[in-house]
Amino acid sequence: MNQIIMRQAVQADQEQLADLRALVLYDDLTRLGRYDDVKVRERFRNTFDPVHTRIIEVKGSMVGCVALKPKAEVYLLEHFYIHPDYQGQRIGTQVLNMLLEQDEVQGKQVVLNVLQGSPARRLYERFGFILDSEDEIDVFMSVQLQ
Repeated sequence: MNQIIMRQAVQADQEQLADLRALVLYDDLTRLGRYDDVKVRERFRNTFDPVHTRIIEVKGSMVGCVALKPKAEVYLLEHFYIHPDYQGQRIGTQVLNMLLEQDEVQGKQVVLNVLQGSPARRLYERFGFILDSEDEIDVFMSVQLQ
């Protein structure tokens, strides 16, 4: 298993992370007829908050990112992207374990959305996330932490 390190994001990471988002979501968004090279990056830029974003590193290289943002009574899990070269190596499992074990999220609900047909949905389901609602593009899920 890869040893991962999560470091605080900084504003200077934004463009590299926007490119990572475009790469990771390309197949799913194309399959859904929704890929737009400009919009996929703009959406990231519009919601990127380095204060709540962590960079995922393996052996000193950035391999992904994840954001966990407090929103009223819930936490929003978003921008969880692992570079395709590192997918399937249990990095996502390690990251979710680390995030969901933090003291500040205990007793809280964590919400997210994932694209229809995305293999990432299985990861979330393994962690107890359940379907709240869905449409033709997105699946909205949540888990109540104890």
